[in-house]
Amino acid sequence: MKYVSKFPHKIIEYADMPIIMSDGCRLSARVWMPEDASNNQYPAILEHLPYRKRDGTIVRDQYTHPWLAGHGYVCIRTDMRGNGDSDGLMTDEYTHQEHQDAIEVIEWAANQSWCNGNVGMMGISWGGFNALQVAALAPKPLKAIISLCSTVDRYADDIHYKGGCLLGENFGWSTNMLSYSSRPPDPSLVGENWRKMWMNRLENLELDLSRWLNHQHRDEYWKYGSVCEDYSAIKAAVLSISGWHDGYRNTTNHLIKNLTSPVKGIIGPWIHKYPHYAAPSPAIGFLQEAKRWWDHWLKDIDTGVDKDPDFRAYLMDSVTPKRWMDDRPGRWIVEKNWPSETINKETLYFSQGAALELSPTPFNVSISSAQNCGSKAGEYFPFAFSDELPENQSHDDAHSACFDGDELTAPIDIVGSPHVNLRLCCDKDQGQVIVRLCDIRPDGTSALITYQYLNLTHHNSHENPSKISENKMFNVTLDLDQIAYRIPEGHRLRVAISSSYWPTLWPSPERTTLNIESGSIELPIRPLTNGAEISFEEPEAAKPWRAKELRPASYEREEFIDEETGITSIKIGCDFGENQDLDHGLISGGWMKENWAIHPDDPNSAKVDAQWENTGGRAGTMWRTNIKSAMHSDKTHFFITANLKAYENDKLIFEKDYSDKIIRNLV
Repeated sequence: MKYVSKFPHKIIEYADMPIIMSDGCRLSARVWMPEDASNNQYPAILEHLPYRKRDGTIVRDQYTHPWLAGHGYVCIRTDMRGNGDSDGLMTDEYTHQEHQDAIEVIEWAANQSWCNGNVGMMGISWGGFNALQVAALAPKPLKAIISLCSTVDRYADDIHYKGGCLLGENFGWSTNMLSYSSRPPDPSLVGENWRKMWMNRLENLELDLSRWLNHQHRDEYWKYGSVCEDYSAIKAAVLSISGWHDGYRNTTNHLIKNLTSPVKGIIGPWIHKYPHYAAPSPAIGFLQEAKRWWDHWLKDIDTGVDKDPDFRAYLMDSVTPKRWMDDRPGRWIVEKNWPSETINKETLYFSQGAALELSPTPFNVSISSAQNCGSKAGEYFPFAFSDELPENQSHDDAHSACFDGDELTAPIDIVGSPHVNLRLCCDKDQGQVIVRLCDIRPDGTSALITYQYLNLTHHNSHENPSKISENKMFNVTLDLDQIAYRIPEGHRLRVAISSSYWPTLWPSPERTTLNIESGSIELPIRPLTNGAEISFEEPEAAKPWRAKELRPASYEREEFIDEETGITSIKIGCDFGENQDLDHGLISGGWMKENWAIHPDDPNSAKVDAQWENTGGRAGTMWRTNIKSAMHSDKTHFFITANLKAYENDKLIFEKDYSDKIIRNLV
């Protein structure tokens, strides 16, 4: 990545610009703006997050906001109330209060003497979510957004539930957020009141996991903030960006298909990161693309973004699967209009002999997957630039019903969402079905292309699920996650169907047997082209964060089977390192550990525990918080516990325990 220090505009930075909400709550904003903003007017760009601008997102903030400010924008990075250096309390994610605060910041910015009245909103993950959500509330100054790695449906396509199945990430994210939100503000910014603010946060922190498990179906709780409820509410221009190795692969398709406001999409080969420093490479000149977007919609400069193709995507080549890769070979493709009329549907049928054929032949197959099927899936949200990607799927395939196609006589490009139809029955009144599309390479390795999950009690409705009739055949359909993937000549396609997928999915209450009597997969096939159809500028960024490394970051993952008990365990450790800011001196660091365990024969043996620790401060005033959490279940209930400890200079100053028992409701 090219680091830039000279820009068209000299910039000034405010480490703590106060923005007072209508209820008196003081939000702290880090603001970058052109030096001459006192005499000129510029558009504003808001990023509104709970992740702490002082030490949490400082690496990416330093890359991004000074660069944009240097090109004539006022960049506002707010700490949401209850986080970082802002007052107040945060009670949940994507609340009405969060949205109202963002709207007040937008309207405040639009009315400042340095603003031309036009505001944009930008963010990845949480910031991508609330950019879409605030756009749906249509504050008048908000003219455009850039939403990265986000969702349109908080129930169907986030980290809580997918296909009506409970994601393991639901537990992990709750522990993560309890740790993030337990940290104090910086005394150098908020003054002597910092300890009182910290204690107020600690005393009022709730365990999100309890709340999320009390909403196991797609009810009003999840509908709020799901912009798919009314796409027409979004009036701002939307640039949607994601990565094929991220958990949010479907949003760009949904937005382009459904928005009536201007919308474009870019999807690369990336994990959950901004694309100017994301991996696997190639990264792109994201900031240059963002500038084109903002110049057009916020400065009324004709940059041609309205004429860009609807859909720019990285078509990935087949590679040997492994836990991490720095580079992903492939090429950039474009579709002027999306959905594309050039993409044809080709149907393959599941047939006798575990085959995929152009016409069906009768078959009947049963599958009762071991509970540790899914251990090769990789992380649901790869984040660490390390061993988190899907590996060889052969282990999981061995615990699945597999249907293989013939060796390809020519390559094919799959671009879009494969659609699967199944007719099956289950021997219990609850169960799961997991469908994976894999690339079987000539050496026999199995590479994951895409997948989807379904809680069978939800096959008619996520809002009003119902028990299924045991051993009675019924039809289900699944749209696999969006993908762009080239399968070479000599490779074969495999559809693998399983009844469990640990630890990605929490298991069904009982081990199940699925009996499948028919099925098909409809593949979106794009005509073959050679070479890149578009190019991007090389990545640029402002100079990196100036920090001293006190402890290096590291990542480790171990999977093993206890020979005495037969229990399969996955242990994950991520040390985020520790650093000291060379400008303001703040020290920040942290680490986490997760342990996932299950017996292959017993879904109710599933258990997970996690520990997160965050540290920070300066010499003489150091703090740390430590979170321990655990979850297990039986046939009827989920059981969750957590413990929060806070220390000042290694003295325990606060402790809180959480415990809950929650009825399983067809999950």
